[in-house]
Parts: sequence; structure tokens; C-alpha cells
Amino acid sequence: MKSVLLALVLGAILVFVLFGLVSGWDASAMSVHGWIALGLGTFFSLALGGGLMTLVFYSARKGYDDRIDQDTPPDES
Repeated sequence: MKSVLLALVLGAILVFVLFGLVSGWDASAMSVHGWIALGLGTFFSLALGGGLMTLVFYSARKGYDDRIDQDTPPDES
């Protein structure tokens, strides 16, 4: 089921792109301000994602994820 859905989505994207190419869709019709915003948005998104992944790996290697068990009291049965 997942592979069928993936094939449908990828097929729809392919049809959209091919239709855009045939109909003369100009992807470069963006102003300079648009290109600057696109570049800055891409850079900051990648920087934020990279920073968060760095924190995840740092936390896992230093054992901060394992310390949660030491601070919680045992259940009273």
C-alpha cells in the first residue's frame, strides 16, 4: 500500500513538472528579493537542522539521555 501511494505521489509530481515544462513555465521569474529570501531561508533551515542534530548526538554520547532513570523515584508497589 505504501509503495502504491509513493508511486502515485511521485507520478503526480512528474506530471506537474512535465506540464510546467511543456506549457512554458518559467521557474526563474523570481525577483532578486525572492532569491535572497530563498537562499537565506535554505541556509538557516539547514543550520538549524544541523545544530539540532549536533545536540542530539552530543546528548547521546555524553549520556544525558540515560540520566533520566537516576532522577526518578522507584514505583512503590
